Parts: sequence; structure tokens; C-alpha cells
Amino acid sequence: MAEKIEIIVNGKQTKISTTWTIEDLVQDLDLVGNQVAVEFNGQIISRDRWPEQPLGAGDRIEIVHFVGGGEEDRCLTS
Repeated sequence: MAEKIEIIVNGKQTKISTTWTIEDLVQDLDLVGNQVAVEFNGQIISRDRWPEQPLGAGDRIEIVHFVGGGEEDRCLTS
């Protein structure tokens, strides 16, 4: 069994494998890569660096998921 470490993901302690990268984490969370932004220990990490950025014990990850849609513009008439 692979050794586990704890990281913080969006404020919650999460256990992951010691070999994981940011890309592994995003995939495990079933997120679509082009619809999220990842902050790693206070710095935004570009998507092309996710496969090479290892995660270590105590790392802090913030993931923002972009959601499309919204409300139609509403016009007030007088």
C-alpha cells in the first residue's frame, strides 16, 4: 500500500499518495482541467505545470471551478 500524506484542499485536510502531482489531484476530484484554476501554496500554477508539480505534506491547494451560464440580462422599463 502506498504511503499517504495530508494536504489542505480548499480548507479541508485531504489524504493523498506521496507520488501525486497537481494533475493527479485534479483528475481524482473529477474536475475538467480547462475549467479550473489551481493555487499552490499561494501561487497560481499554470495548467502545463500540473503534471510536474509534486504535492508534499502540508501543501495548501485552492481550486476554483468555473461555471458557465448565468442569468440573462434584465432590462428595466419605465
